[in-house]
Amino acid sequence: MLGLFSTTANASMRPPITAGPISRNSRFFNLSAGFGWSAAATAAGPPVPARRRVRNHPSPHERRNMIVLLCTQGRESYRSRGRAASFVSGRAVGSLRSNRRARRTRRYAVRAGQRSARPTHPASCMLGLRIAFTDCMFPENRFAESPLCSPLRALLLGACLVLLLTAPLFGESAERQQARLPSGKGGIVNLSAVTQSRRGDLFIADGDVDITYEGARLRADHVEFNEKTKEAVASGHVQFDYANQHLDGDQAAYNVRTGHGVFQKVRGSVKIERRPNSSLLVTDNPLYFEAKEVERVDESLYIVRGAWVTVCDPERPKWKFYAPRARIRLEKNVALVNANFRMFRVPLIWLPYATAPAGRKVRQSGFLIPDIGNSSRKGFILGDAFYWAPFEWMDTTLSGQLLSRRGSAERGEFRARPWENTSIHYDYFGVIDRGLKDSNGVRNPQGGHQQQFEVQSLLPKGWRAVIDANELSSLTFRLAFADTYGDAINAEVRSALFLTNNFRGFSLNFADLSDRSFLSAPTRTAPPITVMLRNAPEARFSSVDQSPWKRVPVYFGLAAFADAVHREDPNLDTPGMVEREEFAPRVTVPLHAGPWLSLTTTAAFRGTRYGASLDATGAVNPQAITRNTGEFALDFRPPSLEKIFERPKSNRKWKHTVEPGVIYRYVTGVNDFGRFIRFDSDATLTDTSEVEYGITQRLFRKEGDNQPEELFSWRIVQKHFFDPTFGGAIAPGTRNVFQALNSITPFAFADGPRNWSPIVSDFKVTPGGRYDAEEIVEYDNQRRKLTTFGTLLKVKPYSQFYATIAHFRLDANPILQPLSNQIRGLIGYGELNRKGLSATGGVSYDLTNHALQNQLVQISYNGGCCGIALEYRRIALGQVRTENQFRVALILANIGTFGNLRRQERIF
Repeated sequence: MLGLFSTTANASMRPPITAGPISRNSRFFNLSAGFGWSAAATAAGPPVPARRRVRNHPSPHERRNMIVLLCTQGRESYRSRGRAASFVSGRAVGSLRSNRRARRTRRYAVRAGQRSARPTHPASCMLGLRIAFTDCMFPENRFAESPLCSPLRALLLGACLVLLLTAPLFGESAERQQARLPSGKGGIVNLSAVTQSRRGDLFIADGDVDITYEGARLRADHVEFNEKTKEAVASGHVQFDYANQHLDGDQAAYNVRTGHGVFQKVRGSVKIERRPNSSLLVTDNPLYFEAKEVERVDESLYIVRGAWVTVCDPERPKWKFYAPRARIRLEKNVALVNANFRMFRVPLIWLPYATAPAGRKVRQSGFLIPDIGNSSRKGFILGDAFYWAPFEWMDTTLSGQLLSRRGSAERGEFRARPWENTSIHYDYFGVIDRGLKDSNGVRNPQGGHQQQFEVQSLLPKGWRAVIDANELSSLTFRLAFADTYGDAINAEVRSALFLTNNFRGFSLNFADLSDRSFLSAPTRTAPPITVMLRNAPEARFSSVDQSPWKRVPVYFGLAAFADAVHREDPNLDTPGMVEREEFAPRVTVPLHAGPWLSLTTTAAFRGTRYGASLDATGAVNPQAITRNTGEFALDFRPPSLEKIFERPKSNRKWKHTVEPGVIYRYVTGVNDFGRFIRFDSDATLTDTSEVEYGITQRLFRKEGDNQPEELFSWRIVQKHFFDPTFGGAIAPGTRNVFQALNSITPFAFADGPRNWSPIVSDFKVTPGGRYDAEEIVEYDNQRRKLTTFGTLLKVKPYSQFYATIAHFRLDANPILQPLSNQIRGLIGYGELNRKGLSATGGVSYDLTNHALQNQLVQISYNGGCCGIALEYRRIALGQVRTENQFRVALILANIGTFGNLRRQERIF
């Protein structure tokens, strides 16, 4: 590089003209130059001493070429003064020392009253810069009087001309060489570069080469393109882009016509759009991979050799899959051969063959990661599962486990959504158990199975079909092998199949219902106690109260059914299908005495027939029995009291209401109550004459134009029975369950004649809100004590924090229900797919037996591309089961969960 720097005090330091980058990867080189000549050029130098004669005309050797060159690189610039060096003389002298002679001669000139000559156009600018003359530069090097030799001057002029002529080649304004070549398929291959040359069919391009064809783009420093074969061989900063695909490599051989290419030393990424999935950790990061060689077969298939794959940040990946060979099928999957999974560079799992989804669909058929765990009762656990997703709307999972201390476990799950409004789900779990040895060395097998089949479908013309079929082999199996405490203590198995349609206030239903309750688990000396109820088939027709006249406030309603029922328990086994029919029309007349009094009367007639009955000994009698009852109800609503509280200049209002209510009911015509078989609640209808009275307080809040919100409600209610024996239906010393009793409280309280029900207090705070609380207290004035106390508190002050506390205590007669006093608590922070730390802990404690029933601690952390979940669970169910479980799950974004902590067992 050759240049002259202006050293005059008046030299302008305006920014130079930018010539542009030399190449795509170079730094900026800026060049500004100016040429000029003046007859008074000699006067631009330092003043001549007074003793010398000043010539009016310059001599030839004093003529000077005006040269200004200012070079900058990047943002750095050379200043015109100070310690800048002169490339003309080849010396670099400090400004103080170099200007000593100039100051001395300048003083002589001032004393003599002489003025030095000025340029013809001293203020003229060339290329935006002030002109600096070479005469001003020689005094800085102590050669003010030295003539500029012709060879040096010619050298300077030639160098400047060369720089000026070649500068456009490096600037942005330089025109790139373009070439448009046919692709052979009707398309055009566009090739542009700084320089191009042709040798027969071969185009040779250098400098920022760019080839585009039908959405594909290949860039490099050097490319040799064969026009005949359409093969491009690229080297140096190779980049390939197509749609959501990007590759960086050192070398490449790419055919623009077929799309086939081989890239060396590659770093690539594929941007994949993911559908939102509530059950899977999803990231927007692209699929990154790095490989020694990548073969692009077509626009959707890549063969990768010597590669690692991840969806984490490629600079600091938390996990990788390493594989000597991999296949990437876009919008389908990534297949890895002889792969190993590494977490923080630590190899964890070796897989001979593994696949992962690489598209919007996150499901992919294949064997899942093996399941390894340990349990105090099951021993060492080793299992695996096969996942099959032949269609987007259907998938199946089959899994098996070896339990070192028990035997084997099998699971199966089938899911399908063949139509938009139809879903199908089937789940199976079974254990082949050889049993644990007791103190006598005898094994007690506890194996069995449970299964569920569920179908929901919305049919045309308002019909809805539901199938929810459940089957459990034994309660012992559930207690011994249920995965969670809530499943283990569930002693009911209910199944329902129904077809329903609601139209113009009428409802038509066809159903098949069954309910099996396990009252006790089997022991060595006694079989299990179960109660089986079945209603199949069943047809029901009902209507809401409707008035046939617009101006007459008389409303008619109807309820009717016909079914076949069955009951089976240790003391009773009815025929498989006992016919039963019922028809119950009703009429309702509301009466209003102004806005302060409301009175509603309802009268109904109910006719019922059972195809079988009970005799005096309690055995089944095939003789039919009928029941014709008359029912009357009077609902009296006294005026409600209310008050609105509001502040001036506030848009918030509060409203407090007090709502009293009195309901009188009368039922007659239930004869021979003891002969009716207890199939369901319809058989618990008895004669009664009762009055129910209570008071309800509510507090509402309203902000602006929003709907009012109920903050809390408090209801206190009690019943008085004028007939304490309910028409002779009460059986002293036993548990009595009637409709008249169940309508006020779900807890049984009658073991003999009753005139009064317990006083029931039900206090609720913002149901369904952030602070949801309910407290139920029942005081039995006949026993003169609190018989029921229940508290449920749900708190969620923030979106990620929640806490639940439940306490129930039953302290009535043990004949009615077992005494119980239990408390449960659960507190946690986070959610299933939330990024960051999530933790929860729970406990269930039996205050009566002073025993912990369940303990749970679960911690999970989700990052941008992976997560981990750890769990400790303890289940204590007396002599049946006491088990400690340790579970772990590794969560990979866009892939799934590996480990023995399944999603349905996680709190989050």
